[in-house]
Amino acid sequence: MPRIILLNKPYDMLCQFTDEGSGARTLAECVDVPGVYPAGRLDRDSEGLVVLTDDGGLIARISQPRHKWPKTYCVQVEGEPTAAALDALRAGVTLKDGPTLPAGVRRIEEPGWLWPRTPPVRFRQSIPTSWIEIVLREGRNRQVRRMTAAVGFPTLRLVRWAVGDWTLEGLEPGKWREAAPPRRSGRAGGEP
Repeated sequence: MPRIILLNKPYDMLCQFTDEGSGARTLAECVDVPGVYPAGRLDRDSEGLVVLTDDGGLIARISQPRHKWPKTYCVQVEGEPTAAALDALRAGVTLKDGPTLPAGVRRIEEPGWLWPRTPPVRFRQSIPTSWIEIVLREGRNRQVRRMTAAVGFPTLRLVRWAVGDWTLEGLEPGKWREAAPPRRSGRAGGEP
């Protein structure tokens, strides 16, 4: 049976176990379990759910875009996105590396479960911020940030809430829990 760990990766932490001499914080600070590796990555300045496992096949299914596993992000953006901007995100936007797949996008309130970020997100009294939820089925480098910037609403804070059916529910930053293997059918359990 594969070992599966759900970690709430804190802000300003590399999504790897070694820092290659940079002195940066790494996953090793939170998880002392040999033989598990991240199934996909979050940028250093992103927070939230990282799935770690010792099952190479599961890592491939989660991280390779052809398997289309949904990943759900709560995104604080600068400004208040227009209906046209949200529609553009839903339809897919063209980035330097090509068009994105259509995404699930909706306005949300600031999540009540959200912890304070250290350091806090910059605050400018003259520019409002708002929250959107984005569900992707691909995972390009800094994709959410590039998508929101492309429609004129830069990302200020990015928190991955879910990978398939696995969520952050009940996990504080830097904490982890064991998870059951994905179901054979359904969103997290294989082909869509």
